[in-house]
Formats: sequence, C-alpha cells, structure tokens
Amino acid sequence: MSSSAKQKRDARIRRHARVRKQVRGTAERPRLAVFRSNRHITAQVIDDRAGRTVASASTHESTLRDGSSNRDAATAVGRLVAERAKDAGVERVVFDRGGFLYHGRVAAVAEGAREAGLEL
Repeated sequence: MSSSAKQKRDARIRRHARVRKQVRGTAERPRLAVFRSNRHITAQVIDDRAGRTVASASTHESTLRDGSSNRDAATAVGRLVAERAKDAGVERVVFDRGGFLYHGRVAAVAEGAREAGLEL
C-alpha cells in the first residue's frame, strides 16, 4: 500500500472512530453501517448491544451484481437492506456513514433505504 493510500485509509478510520463514539445501535434502533470500496458497496443493519447483524445487502450479491458500482447500484443496496430489515421487524435505524462523506454512493444508500420505508 502506498504512503498516500495508507494515510487516506487511516484518516477514514479515525473519522469512523469519532462517529462511533456517538452512534450506537440498539434493538429498537439498530445502526445502518455503510462500507464503500472502489468496486462495491455494502450495508448492514447492526444491533450493537446484542452484537449481531440483523440484515445486510451488498453489490457482491448475484441479484445486484451487474458490473457497476454507481449511485444506481448503491440505491438498490439501500432498498434491499431496508426490505430485509423491515422483514426482521426493524422500522427505524441510525445511519453510520463509516467515516465516508455523506455524498454520492453513501448518500444513495440512505436515499434507497428511505424510499423503501426505513426511517433514518
């Protein structure tokens, strides 16, 4: 890993740690955590108190794998994770952007979850 890539990754991890000091997922309102890589995006609904993942979706899945990782794919991931969370009985979540800017694909996941009826 190059020096600049390591600095960028470490800065994101520091930002995520600052956010995680405040954001905790409970059974009533779990945490919707987003991870964005260059090729894929992943979203998980996590109950931190119980230490378990309630629902998850990713562009790695065969239903969402169309070769693109753009905003449309991120919105589809948001919709899918919201549907799975609602099936598990979750109506409200707290959004964890994972140290990424709330922009582009990360914001598209939140928009897709809202469209599917999840309250952020």
